[in-house]
Amino acid sequence: MEVRDLSYRYDEKDVLRKVSFELRPGEVLGILGPNGCGKTTLLKNLNRNLTPHGGCVLLDGSDIEEMTKKDIARRVASVPQSNEIRFAFTVREIVEMGRMPFQESFRGNSSADESIVDEALRKTGIEGMASRYINTMSGGERQRVIIARALAQTPSIILMDEPTLHLDISMQFDVLDLVHSLSRSEGLSVVIVSHDLPMVARYCDRIILIHGKEVYATGTPMEVLTPDNMRVVFDIDARFEIDENGRPTVRLFGSCRNRN
Repeated sequence: MEVRDLSYRYDEKDVLRKVSFELRPGEVLGILGPNGCGKTTLLKNLNRNLTPHGGCVLLDGSDIEEMTKKDIARRVASVPQSNEIRFAFTVREIVEMGRMPFQESFRGNSSADESIVDEALRKTGIEGMASRYINTMSGGERQRVIIARALAQTPSIILMDEPTLHLDISMQFDVLDLVHSLSRSEGLSVVIVSHDLPMVARYCDRIILIHGKEVYATGTPMEVLTPDNMRVVFDIDARFEIDENGRPTVRLFGSCRNRN
């Protein structure tokens, strides 16, 4: 996927201006920035849920504005910010919805579809929950179901909007460990929108930092999460570090506004 000079506005107010980047095969790419900076708007442009006012999004060299929604869904899956599902679907029924882009009208799943669903359940570790109703599950369990549904689309790209927003801390690590592992084992390209600096530093191969409606910095977590960049974009004192387990993280010292 390649994004070229993408611009978007709401009611004549610019939200994004000339954003350009490339998503590489098999990488986890973080889109990072403070609340209201246009991260979710950018994500919605990547699967044609929104149409840019300038520039374009290319998928395998083709402008997604010239593709059908079904063709896009066969290559790009989404994990939305909210995983609340009010209806009493079973886990398996939810995951089976991932096969819809491949089905003809009024025809159910084929045996090949069912095998793909089985594999998605297995990869996310929820095969034993297939008959449970999703509205009885915890937030972390539901998130695994939504990821399994995305995997059932057999995509090359997964877009994730704040995937750990409503999860407790231990479940945040579990979900992102799963996503990172699937990226490595399946060759998936994953885009994670977040404002959680330590999590993005830990799990993303590259980061795009959004500030002032534009790409402010791009590169590896070490290159992007500098004290100066975090001070300018987030108004915080923070430092990129390698923890005692050899994993990258960000240590937060507080708001710049509260300095003595």
